[in-house]
Amino acid sequence: MNNHFSKVLTVLALSLSMAGCQRPWAASPSLGTTDVPVDKTLSADPQLEAQISPYREEVTQKMSEVVGTAPVALVKGEYESPLGNFVVDLQLAQAEPLYKKPIDLSLTTNGGLRVPLPEGEITTGNIFELMPFENELVVLTLKGETVKQLFDYAAEKKFAPIGNATYTVQNGKATNIRINGKPFDMGRTYTLVTSDYLAGGGDNLNMLKDAVQTERLGLLLREAILQQIRQLAAAGKPVTAETGKRVTILP
Repeated sequence: MNNHFSKVLTVLALSLSMAGCQRPWAASPSLGTTDVPVDKTLSADPQLEAQISPYREEVTQKMSEVVGTAPVALVKGEYESPLGNFVVDLQLAQAEPLYKKPIDLSLTTNGGLRVPLPEGEITTGNIFELMPFENELVVLTLKGETVKQLFDYAAEKKFAPIGNATYTVQNGKATNIRINGKPFDMGRTYTLVTSDYLAGGGDNLNMLKDAVQTERLGLLLREAILQQIRQLAAAGKPVTAETGKRVTILP
């Protein structure tokens, strides 16, 4: 589906570009004559419409494809949320088979998750709205001190869900950190799956640029989300989020 859909979009873009190039250029006598408002009164070019129409129909059909269902909407929230938990958990589920060994942690941010997943039917278009970026999953190897900086960042900013871990927020810092159920060890390294955007310091996660190693998985985050939802649907399962307490806030 994904390669075919990318080809459809590419062909559509090329068609638009070629159609624009086929129009002969002519100099305008003044800047004012080119000031044409773009609104409903501007009619479509019949020749261009004829070229675009088949691709528009195919894209619309593909975007309308139902890939899963959710009993309730998955929304964002501070520290942890249904949508944040769902994404960090699926990153681990989809990345580990490619990485071929367990991964310690998973990270996303609310800023990268553009819209909630709706209650009821979830379409391919919903996934593109949720994740419109061409972000690729990567696995970082991080020193213990970098991992502590990451948890302190999550504790302070409140918008960075972390998967496979629990921690307590006290005085703006992360304490009682447990990773995969075990106490955090500052003296060891940990692996983290996240997007290449965040790995490069996006959302001010500059500590991730100090990774000991960065390994690309060749999988877009959007594709990982689609795969997870399709796999749930194939197993007859709804799209839901694990809601166990991950972050404890102390006054």
